[in-house]
Amino acid sequence: MKRTALLLFALALPACGSSYAQQGPSDTLRAYAQALQEGRVDAAYRLLSDEAKRSMSLEAFRRAVRDNPDDALEIARAIARPAADPVVTATVTMPNGEELLLVFEGGRWRLDAAAVDLYGQATPRQALVGFLRAFERRRYDIIMRYVPDAEREGLVDPAGGAPEEAGAPGETSSARGGDAQAQPAAPGAAPGSAGADAAQKPDGRPGTAKAGAAAAQLTPEKLKSAWEGPQKEQINRVVQAIKAALPTATIEETGDSASMAYGAGGTVAFTREHGVWKIKDF
Repeated sequence: MKRTALLLFALALPACGSSYAQQGPSDTLRAYAQALQEGRVDAAYRLLSDEAKRSMSLEAFRRAVRDNPDDALEIARAIARPAADPVVTATVTMPNGEELLLVFEGGRWRLDAAAVDLYGQATPRQALVGFLRAFERRRYDIIMRYVPDAEREGLVDPAGGAPEEAGAPGETSSARGGDAQAQPAAPGAAPGSAGADAAQKPDGRPGTAKAGAAAAQLTPEKLKSAWEGPQKEQINRVVQAIKAALPTATIEETGDSASMAYGAGGTVAFTREHGVWKIKDF
């Protein structure tokens, strides 16, 4: 744990204090490494960002270095020899929750390419912002980009079951049991009632399309039919809740999966495919 803390605080160095504002990242890294190698723990601590200092007191930092001298030296040696020149970046969050990345190049801050990519998928947040923008413009062809492959082909429903086992489109597992209010279908869930062979369940809810893969395949037309038809009120209500939550919401990432809570118990589930983020459910 202490070794990890040392490394984490070392990574916080680019945001160093004002006394080092004129130094470049490489200068700060070398100064931090040299201070650790020479046992000047207080000097190394002064190079940490304000946020890092709030997370670990000077005494705790001293104790971490004292109790793990070999680890501290190993980290110092690694920091002193970076594999590549540091890239200084900044992230600005817009009022709608969209994040813009800026890169410091040639003595100036410049906008990253993501600033012109209106429908990006590099991060879960960018994917959600792009999805919402496409929804507002009724660009169902673009919304298809955010649908996971298996759901686009009608191979699984949003809950992960096979098409024959799926419930009504837009239902969560608990909703099928009658314990929760049904939610509108996520991008890959729309074709349930749009297929030619959609059956009616005993309680009147639309069943699952049981035609071949071709009939179950999701298309922009099927998506439009569902979201501007029977599911219109539900999808609009959920989209508004997501938009309201996005500016301050935290998106948790775990490997190729991510999630964001919104509203009263809602969750947007993301998955990463082919290096880009898509929306699995909401």
